Amino acid sequence: MLSIRYILPVLVTVVLAVAGFQTSHLWFTAQEQARAEGRLSLYRSSVVAEIDRFSHLTYVLARDSFVLDTALGAETGILNARLTGMADAAGLDAIYLMTPDGETVAASNHALPSSFIGQNYGFRPYFQSALAGDTGEFYAIGATTGLPGYFIADPVLDPDGTVAGVIAIKIAFETLEERWRDAGEQVFLANEDGVILLSSEATWRYKTLLPLSDAQRQSILAARQFTGQPLTALDWTQISPERADIAGVERIHLLANDLPHGWTLHYFASDDQAITRSWLVTAAVVLLAGALLIAAQIQRARRVARALARAKKEETILRSANERLAVEIEERRTAERRLQRTQKELEQASRLAALGQLAASVTHELGQPIAAMRNHVAAAEIGGKAEPKFTGKITGLVDRMEGITRQLKFFARSENDPFDDVDLGAAMRAALALVDPNIATKEVSVDLELPDVPLLVRGNRLRLEQVMTNLLRNAIDAMEDSDTPQLAVSVGHEAQTAWFEIRDSGHGLGETTLAELQEPFVTTRESGQGMGLGLAISASIVEDHSGEMSARNAQRGGAVFRVSLPLSQPHSKSEATQALNKDQST
Repeated sequence: MLSIRYILPVLVTVVLAVAGFQTSHLWFTAQEQARAEGRLSLYRSSVVAEIDRFSHLTYVLARDSFVLDTALGAETGILNARLTGMADAAGLDAIYLMTPDGETVAASNHALPSSFIGQNYGFRPYFQSALAGDTGEFYAIGATTGLPGYFIADPVLDPDGTVAGVIAIKIAFETLEERWRDAGEQVFLANEDGVILLSSEATWRYKTLLPLSDAQRQSILAARQFTGQPLTALDWTQISPERADIAGVERIHLLANDLPHGWTLHYFASDDQAITRSWLVTAAVVLLAGALLIAAQIQRARRVARALARAKKEETILRSANERLAVEIEERRTAERRLQRTQKELEQASRLAALGQLAASVTHELGQPIAAMRNHVAAAEIGGKAEPKFTGKITGLVDRMEGITRQLKFFARSENDPFDDVDLGAAMRAALALVDPNIATKEVSVDLELPDVPLLVRGNRLRLEQVMTNLLRNAIDAMEDSDTPQLAVSVGHEAQTAWFEIRDSGHGLGETTLAELQEPFVTTRESGQGMGLGLAISASIVEDHSGEMSARNAQRGGAVFRVSLPLSQPHSKSEATQALNKDQST
């Protein structure tokens, strides 16, 4: 748990930093907002000036004698030249004269491919207002040129006061947008319907601040105001009266809504500089507090340093002692593990040695009596002195006793059996041939999978066949109560290891482990069905061949025994074939 002397200065520093940031952010944001208001006022003035600049020109042109004469039917050539000169001098996009039915008869752009002459603009609201005797003003995309502009129109009256025509001008606001764009500002001008007319961002033009109603869209369509534009909504959200999120970025948002025609001018300013300055102030506060804290800590550190120097020596001594102790503990644990492993090996060796001695004695003592019993039974059968039923039972008991002595002879065997190249596939076929009577008697279905090429291992063929025979007999005996006994036998190899696997559909291993089954006289069969030496013999043979034996329960019932042996390394294909032929000949 940290001491209060450390927590308190940190808390004070955090409080000062937060307070400094909040205060400075309010101050700098107010400055940015004041600057933004000044910029908005400037842009509003420029928009109003651009609109008012030619607001009286159509009124003057409507009373020009050349315009009136042409409206009353005079030749248009003189007026075309006059209008061209006026438009060039004033920087207007176009000046043009229309008849009361809306057809253009004279225009400043008469010589251009996009001339207004012959075009009818009777559908435009500015024309309809002028025809009614008022000044018409309207912003739209040009029906002929496709370029946007601000249109102003006034009626041309004959001496009787009747409307003889309509004179109109088109003003382009391109320079206004260019000034906004060059200044790096985010500004746009929207009309009374919320459609953006001018914008510093080209992608914002003709977007809407709010979705348009059906009536608004119908009115825009009738006036052909924004031909070809989908008028989709702008990606923006009004967060507060002075802040908005536009295009996913929060900005200062100021609005001027006192423009002509109900237009609104929107200005967006970034407060990044305010935030940056606030962080600088916060950093200064933190640095100052940190400097004071460091000064205090230096004084304390000097006091602690001497104590640390003394503790360091003691720590070094203690660490060295701990390391020596850890090494000693690990050495003792390793020795204990080795001792336990050696004790288990000695116990196993002792049991096998005792079993070997017992096996040698039993097989020697029982060998001759068993042979004599078999001879007596044979003599009785030949002489007809005994009942066949009786001699059959005696013969079965003698066979069983000989089987037991054969298993016991393994533990008294010689350790110098010769090793040679043995084909596992051929050995498996021989083992299956030995247990074929058992398979036929119990009607076992056998699925045999052998490789197409010899799989050679170094070993004693008879002993390997004994392992296979033991495992096969165990599997067949395990399926004694099965309705559909199935035996799967496969031989294969992986990398430098050959293996064979025997799978049955019997009762499985249950909770018994392979280590338990390998103990002599341990069996899962019923009493009188076996001595429990088969797996012990097989495990010993596999170990003598540097192999491994594993066992597990199959997923669908039964047990799976697998024996893995190191592959022999013949030098060529011909040597492998010769070894196979030799193995088959034996």
